[in-house]
Amino acid sequence: MHSAPATRPALEVADIVRACDTAFRAEHWVSGPQDRVLRALLECRTAALGGHKAQCDSCGHVTIQYSSCRNRHCPKCQTLAATRWVERQGAHLLDIDYWHVVFTLPHELNPLAQTHPRLLYNLLFHCASRTLLEFGRNPRWLGGEIGFTMVLHTWGQNLSQHIHVHCVVTGGALSPDRQRWIPARRGFLFPTKALSKVFRGKYLEALTQAHRKGDLRGAGDVDQGRHDADAFDALVTRLRTHDWVVYAKPPFAGVGKVLAYLGRYTHRVAISNHRLLDFDGERVRFRWRDYAHGNKQKIMSLTSTEFVRRFLLHTLPRGFARIRHFGLLANRLRHQRLAHCRTLIGQCTPQAPTPETVDAMMLRLTGIDITRCPRCHQGRLLRAADTAPSIARPPTPRATGPPH
Repeated sequence: MHSAPATRPALEVADIVRACDTAFRAEHWVSGPQDRVLRALLECRTAALGGHKAQCDSCGHVTIQYSSCRNRHCPKCQTLAATRWVERQGAHLLDIDYWHVVFTLPHELNPLAQTHPRLLYNLLFHCASRTLLEFGRNPRWLGGEIGFTMVLHTWGQNLSQHIHVHCVVTGGALSPDRQRWIPARRGFLFPTKALSKVFRGKYLEALTQAHRKGDLRGAGDVDQGRHDADAFDALVTRLRTHDWVVYAKPPFAGVGKVLAYLGRYTHRVAISNHRLLDFDGERVRFRWRDYAHGNKQKIMSLTSTEFVRRFLLHTLPRGFARIRHFGLLANRLRHQRLAHCRTLIGQCTPQAPTPETVDAMMLRLTGIDITRCPRCHQGRLLRAADTAPSIARPPTPRATGPPH
């Protein structure tokens, strides 16, 4: 029995971009990666990308199905990619508890992240992963090699900049001699306050080294001669004076919960189309949850250009990997290590997922048969001919000057 067919949102992020694209570019500097995101949103599933014609084998009705942009920032292009990725990860899960750990960067680093996103995001992955691996290898806690997957998110529910990584961590470790599996204590993985202090120390040390090497050139107040050193030292001092947010949630209740969690978080974009409420041509209203005040659902109203500005804050550098694996799950020896861990815990080798067509996957996930004729509802749509992409729209002039 299939679930009820999913309904297409009445309002999409692309509609807002289409309405204010010219005005936004006149007011704001747009980077190359941001420009590609805007163009992808505007062209997704339109004649600009081409597609194919399909004809019903019963009534002869002809439809045109346009291609998707497949941009990872597009709210319409992540569902199938996420489903396929998650189902592949199921073959890598052990029959153990898994913990959810989150490392968050202080908001004081947001300006640096806007000018040097690749550097700050890489440091976040590096320092958070080193922290987890060290705690896992410490005999006081586990004394072995853990495994975990990290997923970068840069947004809060209201589209503000909130940089953090979600980590799915094994609730146990492989012993150094590889002869036994060491399970975590019931209801406990690592002390979060200690994690926070070690993570803070590692990150600030790495950031200081990057500054000394000149990797933060062009970062406003921290790149102005002598004032640079004073400003950077003052920033580091402020960051050392308060705790950094690191927390661990209770373990997932079974492998199914882990997969459901990964499906929600791994390919998520800054805002989904289903959260958009309305757009009057000037202002956008959308739903968001205020986690700082009791997880209350609220409604935010922004001008269209401010909405797009916040959306583009979360554009990742080109080629940047936002999902990474470490320890037992590191790509190089993952299959051999996991096979050995399964032997130690007495787990059978899981079957690899069966390859599935897009048509079959859409029917299973949404209950929608995309091959059924929308006119007669009896015949099947058969691919008839490809349609070439339309002439690309000319480049839109961008505002000059440095990023805001």
